[in-house]
Amino acid sequence: MNTNEPLAIGVDIGGTGTKYGIVDRIGNVLFSSEMSTKKHKTIETFIDELHLHLSELIEKAGGIGRMRGIGMGAPNGNFYSGTIEYAPNLPWKGIIPIAKMVSDKFKLDVTLTNDANAAAIGEMMYGAAKGMKDFIMITLGTGVGSGFVANGQLIYGHDGFAGEIGHTIVIPGGRIHEGTGKKGSLESYASATGVRLTALEVLDNSKEPSLLRDLNKDEIDSKAVYDAAIKGDKLALEIFEFTGKILGISLANAVMISSPEAIVLFGGLTKAGDLILKPTRQHMEENLIQVFQNKVKILISHLKESDAAILGASALVWEKEK
Repeated sequence: MNTNEPLAIGVDIGGTGTKYGIVDRIGNVLFSSEMSTKKHKTIETFIDELHLHLSELIEKAGGIGRMRGIGMGAPNGNFYSGTIEYAPNLPWKGIIPIAKMVSDKFKLDVTLTNDANAAAIGEMMYGAAKGMKDFIMITLGTGVGSGFVANGQLIYGHDGFAGEIGHTIVIPGGRIHEGTGKKGSLESYASATGVRLTALEVLDNSKEPSLLRDLNKDEIDSKAVYDAAIKGDKLALEIFEFTGKILGISLANAVMISSPEAIVLFGGLTKAGDLILKPTRQHMEENLIQVFQNKVKILISHLKESDAAILGASALVWEKEK
C-alpha cells in the first residue's frame, strides 16, 4: 500500500446497520466493518460509536492525514444541507444536521446524500456505469431507491431530493405504503416487501395449488417466492411476471423523461435473474414510444454487494474533488 496515497472514508447508514470503510481512489476497500444503527436512540451516541470504530481503521490506514474526507449515504440524506430529514426507518426523528456533527467530530470534510444517489455515483466511478454520462440507478431491496445521472451529473433538484422513482404512483388508488401513507407507489410492488405483499394477495385471491401454500404467512418472503418459482410453481412465476410488469412500466416512464444509455439494477431482488429481468425488459420496451425502443440497456450492478454501499459513499469524496 502506498502510504502517501490519499484515501476516502465511506459510511452508509441503514435502518438496521451502518457500514463504514476506507477506500482508495480506484475502488479498493482497504478496511471495513459495520455497527448497529437501530440500538442508538440518539444521534450523539451513534456518532460517538462511529468515531470510536472508524478511528481504529484510520490509524490502520496510516492516520488522519491521508483522509481526504468522509462520504455518507443515508435515507432522506440531503446533499445541499447535509441533513437527514424525516427518515421513517431511522431511530432519530425530524431534521438531523449529521454532516456538520460528523465533520465536527472527525475534523474532516463531510459530504452527504441519500443512499440511492450514493449508489449511483459509486456505479459511475467503479461499476457498470463507468464511463457513462446518462444512466439511471435503481436499487431493489426492502424498498426501491433510485439515482438519475444526466450529462455526467447526478440530478439533485432544487431541494436535494430529486429522483425518487420508488414513490411515483404506478397504480392509482392501489396498495397503501406503510411508510408514506400513499397508495399505489412503485415501492409497494417492485421491492422485496412488495413481492411478499403480492404473494399474500395472490394466495388469498386464487385457488391455484402452490408450494407457497405449505408455508406460514410469516415465512413468505421474496426468497420463498423465488425458491418456488425456480421449481416451476405457476403462482410464484405469476408473481414475478406481475412485479416485472409494474417495474417495466415505471422504467419506460423514466426512460422517456431522461433518455439514459442504461438502467443499472442493484439489490437483493436482482438475484432472481431472468425471473424478474425478462418481464421487466418486455414491459419496458412495450411501453416505450418508437424513438426510445431497443436503445436502453438494463444492466446488473458490477459492485460486490458487501462493498457497494461503502464504495458509493466514498465516491462522494472523489466526486467533490473533480
